[in-house]
Amino acid sequence: PHSFSFPPQESVDPQQTAFVLRKAWTLYSVTPLYRLRRGRLRDYARLLSAFIAAEKQKGLAVEVGGELDIKVALSSLAELRGSELDQPALLVQLSSRSRASSRNSEEKLVWSGCFCSVFGDDLSENLPEDFSSLPLFLSHGAESYTALVGSWFQKTFDCCFRRLAISPQNLSWMAAMWAGCGLDGAASAVELVFSVPRLAQPLDISYAIHPEDAKALWDTVQKTPGEITQEEVDVFLDCLYAHFHRHFKIHLSAAKLVKVSTAVASAHCDGIVKILQSQYLPGVLMLLTELAISQIQ
Repeated sequence: PHSFSFPPQESVDPQQTAFVLRKAWTLYSVTPLYRLRRGRLRDYARLLSAFIAAEKQKGLAVEVGGELDIKVALSSLAELRGSELDQPALLVQLSSRSRASSRNSEEKLVWSGCFCSVFGDDLSENLPEDFSSLPLFLSHGAESYTALVGSWFQKTFDCCFRRLAISPQNLSWMAAMWAGCGLDGAASAVELVFSVPRLAQPLDISYAIHPEDAKALWDTVQKTPGEITQEEVDVFLDCLYAHFHRHFKIHLSAAKLVKVSTAVASAHCDGIVKILQSQYLPGVLMLLTELAISQIQ
């Protein structure tokens, strides 16, 4: 993004979206789904459940556990979107119940996946009628389940999943953006992790900045509150790099930024994100939706 404005904050009900917070989600981008019918979620859950059972019969998903029945639930989440133009999010949950135990035994949630679009209008605007645009997919749980669910959705709705990595440039945006967020009493440091290339032994450098210092620096750099430009992000990082070099004589600009952690959220270049604060959920998901759309286009 060349510039970025924060979305309005009032759009999310914390009760409905609490499941997203404080979990490590793996990110994917998904091309538009063909002929997804919201009225048929029950049918889809039954079909997906049968598909998972059949794949287990083939012995492909051994680690999924032979003695467990997998129950599938699909639900629409209108709360998880940016505006009326976005489709409601689609939540997929897999729970397991031991076959040996009684019918009403405790079900255990083993995997969650969520298709969503938060202010993703630029993708949905020119779509033909039968397509649903939910470009961002978040998964939490064993990769074997992600693969099973992904392959069923790809076959059923003619869509394509791709892992969504986060470039060092986008990580630096996140560092600047989240460092500038005012948080009451949440004093966790802003931490940047760099990997140093071309060494015999891998070396990571962790650089922690006190949250108040990071925010004070960002406030001096940012010209228009609520809006961010590439130039401001560059200046913010250059100041941090200069400070680090003064103390340790190391040029961080020569290393690769691989992870950013703040009180708002943390993100890893492999496309793993953990969101910590409900009031910033729309802002974080909006940025991730934008990354997913740019990968699709």
